[in-house]
Parts: sequence; structure tokens; C-alpha cells
Amino acid sequence: MPNLSKRATVYFDPVIHSVLKVKAVETPTSISDIIDKAIRRELLEDEEDLRAFKERVSEPTISYDKLLTVLKRRGNFFVIVIKNKFIIIFN
Repeated sequence: MPNLSKRATVYFDPVIHSVLKVKAVETPTSISDIIDKAIRRELLEDEEDLRAFKERVSEPTISYDKLLTVLKRRGNFFVIVIKNKFIIIFN
């Protein structure tokens, strides 16, 4: 872990805390390192998403219904209904 200078108290579900403790024991790392790496991955993913939105801001928009119509016409997806829930599967 990099030389960190800030501390925080974080409360976990007991099951999650147990899993973190086991992972920390099984790997040569601390719970703090595990959490730090996970948060860094999440923040990096957010940064990538924001960059993609910024790059595509000038692209035309399309409604969800129009998108489904286009995909259906192309044969790129199909819909499965299970217990009154729609599942859309893309090829």
C-alpha cells in the first residue's frame, strides 16, 4: 500500500468483514490494502465512464424504443419473458 496519511472508520456487514479477513490472511496483504485497491478500481472505472461520456457528448441521441426497433430489424437481440420479467439478450 502506498504511504497513506488519512484514516477513516468504515462499517461493514459482518459477512463482508469476515470475507475481507479471510482474504487478508490468505494473501500477503491487509484489509486496508484490499479496500484501497477496490476503491481505486471503482474510481478509475468512473473516470473512464466520464471520459467516454465527454467524448460522445456531440453524438446524436436515440430513444430506447427506436434502439430496440433498429436492433430487432437487424436481428441483433431477442427477448425472453420469465415470470413477467423481460430479459433482452444481445448477440
